[in-house]
Amino acid sequence: MNIAYLWVALGGALGSVTRFWVNGLVSEKLGATFPWGTLTINVTGSFIIGVIGALASPEGRMDSQSRIFATQFLMIGVCGGYTTFSSFSLQTLNLMREREWLYAGGNVILSVTLCLTAVWLGWLLGSTFTSMKGN
Repeated sequence: MNIAYLWVALGGALGSVTRFWVNGLVSEKLGATFPWGTLTINVTGSFIIGVIGALASPEGRMDSQSRIFATQFLMIGVCGGYTTFSSFSLQTLNLMREREWLYAGGNVILSVTLCLTAVWLGWLLGSTFTSMKGN
């Protein structure tokens, strides 16, 4: 078996368990009427993958072995198991089916806007480490 599959599987398991925990925590604190847990997970996951993406980019600080590990374990595994775009899609569909148009539209607008902002901020943060490469 290729070791890459093991890294992705372990990362995915870690990400999924973390997603379950974070969703429960946020839903407990903010309620479950609006999918705050999923939104929180998508925004934080977008930020984290932005940081890792910047660090693992060809101009990043990582050597080729670290880049492969970061991509397989952290980005594909952990972030893939942690982020919940499929859950977001189903929850939005369910809100629309329940004719909760404001919640459905709010979920789409907030998720897309906040996640794109988070991945951009994560990339900027990761890039600051990249610019310190020679230091």
